[in-house]
Amino acid sequence: MQSAAMPRPLAGVRVLDLSRVLAGPWAAQMLADYGAEVIKVERPGSGDDTRAWGPPWWGQGEDRVAAYYVCANRGKRSVALDLASAEGLACVRELARDADILIENYKVGQLERMGLGYAALSALNPRLIYCSITGYGQTGPMAAKAGYDFAIQAEAGLMSITGEPGGEPQKVGVAVTDLMTGVYAASAMLAALHERHATGRGRHIDAALFDVQVAMLANQASNQLIGGRTPTRMGNAHPNIVPYQAFPTRNGQLVVAVGNDSQFAKFCDAAGHPEVARDPRFASNQGRVENRNELVPQVASWLLARDAADWVRALDERGVPCAPVLDVAQVMAHPHVAARGMRVEGHDGQPPMIANPMCIDGWRMQSDLPPPRLGEDAAAWQDTAGRPRS
Repeated sequence: MQSAAMPRPLAGVRVLDLSRVLAGPWAAQMLADYGAEVIKVERPGSGDDTRAWGPPWWGQGEDRVAAYYVCANRGKRSVALDLASAEGLACVRELARDADILIENYKVGQLERMGLGYAALSALNPRLIYCSITGYGQTGPMAAKAGYDFAIQAEAGLMSITGEPGGEPQKVGVAVTDLMTGVYAASAMLAALHERHATGRGRHIDAALFDVQVAMLANQASNQLIGGRTPTRMGNAHPNIVPYQAFPTRNGQLVVAVGNDSQFAKFCDAAGHPEVARDPRFASNQGRVENRNELVPQVASWLLARDAADWVRALDERGVPCAPVLDVAQVMAHPHVAARGMRVEGHDGQPPMIANPMCIDGWRMQSDLPPPRLGEDAAAWQDTAGRPRS
């Protein structure tokens, strides 16, 4: 049930987005979806790198942009400024003077040398929350090193646990380190914004892709620290739960995600082998993990005997988590995607997009502004000093 008006919890908050590619723009887009006014500062001529990361393209002629750019830049205004010029630097200072949040992902020290670092801008605007996103952080022996998601997935351990046993390391199919850094950064900015209500002062947030990816190792890192055994690539199997992986069925792949002993008993019942759940080797998850090599081939043989849809019906009836493995086109056509409003069809100048996954009072939190054309809002922001908040 939706309320009379879509909530805009960040209405009146102004964000200056000096970032490009994915982690910073993703964080800024989240803030825009929650109602913040986001001004994206881009290089004249080329703009954000991802504008050219196509095909495919949205739009026509000089205004066309890559689909990649579309995914992370709705809800923003674009201003093209040359930060190598005195005029461009002065304009950024004026924008920062009136901003609540600034997001940047320049190399460590680069904005300080331009007079746009945290110390300089917080002197102009003590309330400014300044978020710096880099590959390796503001300190440490690798702070000066450039970092992209792919390289961070490699160096921070994710690729060592992704892929088939004995196969080559694999990256994840989307830039998960960038995306999670954006989410972590957005949550830190919101925490600083909340604190500022009491203190009246901003903060400097140091968000590093490397740190985020180390944190994202989660249970695998805990397994290493506590168990003393280095995790390895296990394909779709889980290091701590069995059976919890993808299996081939008679006509396609199915994920079976048995999370506890009760679910395992129900799974065995659905398979027509209730006695296996009573076997002392398999009755507990600990036993199933320890006897993985004996159990998994049995489970695999069961799954091959029936179609995926038959298994889904049988397991859903018993409350055993499972799912067919779908491709992206199938996901976009999925009835639950439609029912949840996660696919936003293009209209009135908007490209088709994926919605913000958060709902508040039944509303999808999404800005109604399309990704901006490069520099299209320059005239509106040439004189920002003293401009009243919308």
